[in-house]
Amino acid sequence: MVVSISTKEEFPLNEQPRERLLHQGADALATHELLAILLRTGSKEYSVMGLALHILHEFKDLTRLRRASLTELQQIKGIGEVKAVELKAAFELGQRLVNADPIRGQTIRSVTDAGRLFVQELADEHQEKLIALYLNTKNNVIMQKTIFAGSLNNSVAHPREIFREAVKESAARIMVAHNHPSGQTTPSKADLDFTNRLVEAGQLIGIEVLDHVIVADHDFISFKQEGYL
Repeated sequence: MVVSISTKEEFPLNEQPRERLLHQGADALATHELLAILLRTGSKEYSVMGLALHILHEFKDLTRLRRASLTELQQIKGIGEVKAVELKAAFELGQRLVNADPIRGQTIRSVTDAGRLFVQELADEHQEKLIALYLNTKNNVIMQKTIFAGSLNNSVAHPREIFREAVKESAARIMVAHNHPSGQTTPSKADLDFTNRLVEAGQLIGIEVLDHVIVADHDFISFKQEGYL
């Protein structure tokens, strides 16, 4: 049974979805609260929170809701053409975000897992690139980001560029990789110096550097396996 919420006034301002998101973050909200923010207003039968709960009850889960057609959405009392279009647009953006970052959520269980991923990203690059993999405490990928394109001798190859994103994404651990277009996997002195600075910076702020991988053609080496880290 869905519990209907009859009036907006039943909830103090600081308990309304928009206010909770502003002060606590989006991840603190329940699914129906996020949906209520998208809906903005309720209907004659339901408050906006009640309408959100009713929609979730009708479609059973988010996957079915995402797949619903505009016609199916509008069969719900309180969902007109405008709300249906806005919901479809929001779901499509979410799906495109998932497709744009296919490695998000993957678990890195070994150096081989990381190496294969980095080879896939860097093997065919003709310019040297440095990318970082941000992980949570379970080694699930939070995000992958290209930090820069250039040489590790360049001043932009600074740990702060990497850890800025780590802090922003609440990452517990990171892995970095860069490619050698020359085809040689042997690390240079600049590679070793950069890695040492990265590890030291990570220790200061409590974010572990798990590994540094060098990709050359379709091969790679792990600093950890090679004893450099």
